[in-house]
Amino acid sequence: MGGASVSYEQCGELKFGQVGIANLRIRTLDLAALKAEMQERVERAPKLFRHAAVILDFSALPACPDAEATDALIDALRDAGVMPVAIAYGTPAVEKLAEQVGLPILAKFRASFERDAAAEPAPPTPAPEPRTAAVAAPANQEPGLLQTQPLRSGQQVYAAGRDLTVCAMVGAGAEAIADGSIHIYGPLRGRALAGASGNAQARIFCREFNAELVAIAGTYKVLDEIPKKLLGKAVQIWLDKDQLRIEELA
Repeated sequence: MGGASVSYEQCGELKFGQVGIANLRIRTLDLAALKAEMQERVERAPKLFRHAAVILDFSALPACPDAEATDALIDALRDAGVMPVAIAYGTPAVEKLAEQVGLPILAKFRASFERDAAAEPAPPTPAPEPRTAAVAAPANQEPGLLQTQPLRSGQQVYAAGRDLTVCAMVGAGAEAIADGSIHIYGPLRGRALAGASGNAQARIFCREFNAELVAIAGTYKVLDEIPKKLLGKAVQIWLDKDQLRIEELA
């Protein structure tokens, strides 16, 4: 085949943020490849991705693209079936670009990816003073959020900064979102997004698993990617070395 090298790395890394909106982190500004990838996602899960709102994140590129390239990218993604609605905050150049192409800036979608960058060395931490008593839990620590009513199509519950427990059904088209872990004691037919602010240690526990989509810290799987032997079973879902794992509970 002429010795041409083949790259298997995706051009765009698609993740989900706190409100279930897809964040498309552009890794390579290859419009044809990006369009093909997004078309494949839409075809595989049309109920989730067709006409879905998408946030553009240029933080993985060596430089901010110009307005002409960004307009071409927006057109390509629209042709693929999704709707770019904003740009993730990054630099002053990104802010200027957003003005040029007429899209708003959304700052909070940037935060969940900043931990991917190399962190600067932290200053030495002073040695703690000797303690003579046990340290009490922080007074402002919030308990988990309890949802007792079924979540029906179009409804969403979001447990900010805590775990979420759902003692009812999460219906198709509904979303259960938490910055911590999610426990669902009824059928899961909609979407469950745990670790929404980037907590990769979060997990999802479900009694009856038929989810449209599940995600931990933005890494997701849709129904067509889930082994059929797990459908209808009690499962747990977690991240293992950036791979989403789903196993049946004993």
